[in-house]
This record gives sequence, structure tokens and C-alpha cells, in this order.
Amino acid sequence: MNEESIYAVTTGSPEETEAAGALVGRAVLRSGGRPFLAMYGDLGAGKTVFVRGLCSVLSPGSRVKSPTYTLVNEYRRGPVPVFHFDLYRIGGTDELDGFGFDDYLSSGICVAEWSEKLGADLPPDAVTIRIEKEGEDRRRITVEGLELTPEEGQ
Repeated sequence: MNEESIYAVTTGSPEETEAAGALVGRAVLRSGGRPFLAMYGDLGAGKTVFVRGLCSVLSPGSRVKSPTYTLVNEYRRGPVPVFHFDLYRIGGTDELDGFGFDDYLSSGICVAEWSEKLGADLPPDAVTIRIEKEGEDRRRITVEGLELTPEEGQ
């Protein structure tokens, strides 16, 4: 992975974490692709807050909430559907076959919280997003595998 495809920022509030998500959303739109966004972070790290910012660009007007009990939420207010997964409760990747996970991968932009649950089934070209707590509201967000323009990265 080259240095240009790594972006890191420290945020100091949920609003700034949401803004970082919007920045990544703009980069996804600009790329024209349908990436798999693999998210990592502890409980309460701000993954859903980040996705809210992402969807403010990719699916404006969508009401973003954690898909903890539904496994996947679909946001279809943008040019490409966004599928927001919460894999925390899955016992193994065999459970994903039961609801057509592969169909989602080919149908839109997928963003998955708790991507470590995918193990070897993580798409090889996935964009990795790590959110680490550094205090009550401070977060260190690292994005790998998505090129951001200088304007987006500022």
C-alpha cells in the first residue's frame, strides 16, 4: 500500500468524527467505485457516527442508526445504495450466506462494523477504517486503501 492511500486524523467531538466520515464519502464518490469499507474499533468508538457522516454524502437524508439487531441497514437515497452491516453478533462467516452477503457486495457500497469477524472472507481490496478512542471524545481515525485528494485530506 502506498503512502498516498493512508489518511489519519484525530477528532475531538462526535461532529468532527462525522465530518471525517463525510470526507471519506466524498472520496468514495470521486473514485466512482463500490468499495467494501471494513471498520474496526471498540464498542463506543464512534463507528456509527462515522457512518452517519459517510452517508450524509453517499445517501443524503438517510436516517443512519446502528444495525446491531438487524445485521444490515440499507440506505438508498444516493446514486448507489449503501449497505451498513454490524457483524458483532455473527458467529461465523457461514451465517452471512443465509442472507445473501455476496449479493450485497456486488450491488452497492458496503460498510461493515466489526469486520474482524470476516477473517479470510474480507474482500482483498477492502478499504480499512480504524477508529481508536484516545479519550472521552477524542478519536484517532486511520483510513487505508482510499486515495484522498489534498482538498479532502485537509
